[in-house]
Amino acid sequence: MDKPKIRAVEAFPVQYQNQTMICLRDPMGFAPQPIVVAPGAYFLLTLFDGNHSLLDIQEAYARRFGDVLASDKLGELIEALDRAFFLDSPAFAARVAEVLAEFRASPQRAAVHAGLCYEQEPVKLRAELAAYFDPPGGPGRSPQSVDGNVPAGLIAPHIDPRRGGNAYAHAYAELMGREPPELFVILGTSHYGGGPQLFTATLKNYQTPLGTIETDRDFIGRLKARYSGDLFADELLHRNEHSIEFQALFLAWALGTLGFKVVPILVSSFHEMVCAGVTPANDERVRSFIEALRAELAADGRRACIIAGVDFAHVGKKFGDEKGVDDGFIDWVKREDLALIEHIKRGDPAGFFADILKDRDRRRICGLSPMYTQLELLSGRQGRLLKYDVALEPPTESAVSFASLALD
Repeated sequence: MDKPKIRAVEAFPVQYQNQTMICLRDPMGFAPQPIVVAPGAYFLLTLFDGNHSLLDIQEAYARRFGDVLASDKLGELIEALDRAFFLDSPAFAARVAEVLAEFRASPQRAAVHAGLCYEQEPVKLRAELAAYFDPPGGPGRSPQSVDGNVPAGLIAPHIDPRRGGNAYAHAYAELMGREPPELFVILGTSHYGGGPQLFTATLKNYQTPLGTIETDRDFIGRLKARYSGDLFADELLHRNEHSIEFQALFLAWALGTLGFKVVPILVSSFHEMVCAGVTPANDERVRSFIEALRAELAADGRRACIIAGVDFAHVGKKFGDEKGVDDGFIDWVKREDLALIEHIKRGDPAGFFADILKDRDRRRICGLSPMYTQLELLSGRQGRLLKYDVALEPPTESAVSFASLALD
């Protein structure tokens, strides 16, 4: 491998044997295990861009550290990274083909985060999820009212349930004690979609430790026929994405797994539109999808609820800010988030996007695209804020905010 190239993976500092090391993790799951490298090796990885030759890399190392990097040592690092599927190489291409074939062959989308982000054993899981409903943070385990209709839309977090469980509970309590919809359209945040297709569906049922939630394949087939884009070009994104998995989990807890179907759709970033100052509804890809889904929902006629699995601000050093979060920073985040939420409460997608444009998404709203899509589909529906919170991460001086809302 004359010019090694590292894949787009996550890299973050960790403490290992009283030393600061760099952990590499593949969010797409092609590399099954994370690996930890020393700072010197991480410096080398920054040169693994497919343009630097081995000699270029050795010369850069000598200039930086004043030492000679032996060819065999560099070769060992490259071999280890390739063996672990962290390099863009023939071995990685074969791994992708293997994973894709396995994914396509299964009728189910596995609960890949069970045992990691929530309990895997059903009895323990039910107890864990139920506790999120307990006061003072939660809405209570029993529905407060059995009157009225289920909201037309819900906004729920996609943060780890162990950090945002109370907010999930407030959202899904809105479904309890009422006659549930027959169809849930789940618009999940696609964290790793980067291709030209912004909307990605799957026909696979979503497994949870509490049972399997059935995907409405007929509805998706009709939606595909109406939509001008390719809903399945990036279907593999569903394999490891958590934003819909967590919604399926709470649906299974609140309603069971029978009596309704879901339409799981991942929505990729609208960042290019933010940078260009272009309202998403003026982008043909977005407009045609919204028109297709709106028309199919109207033609279908069943009672439906549109769920957006989203978070709000991502701020601090972990997310690229030079300054770590402090009390003043968090106060600013809360003020800005709550101002943005006012547009949601008014059912105003144009105002929502204009609010984000005012500072070019300074807070990195991780859920902008599903929320905007939901607001366009439910334009004019009045919203209620159910829960707002901020999860702090002191080791990285960072924070993530999230909320749950109902759109009536």
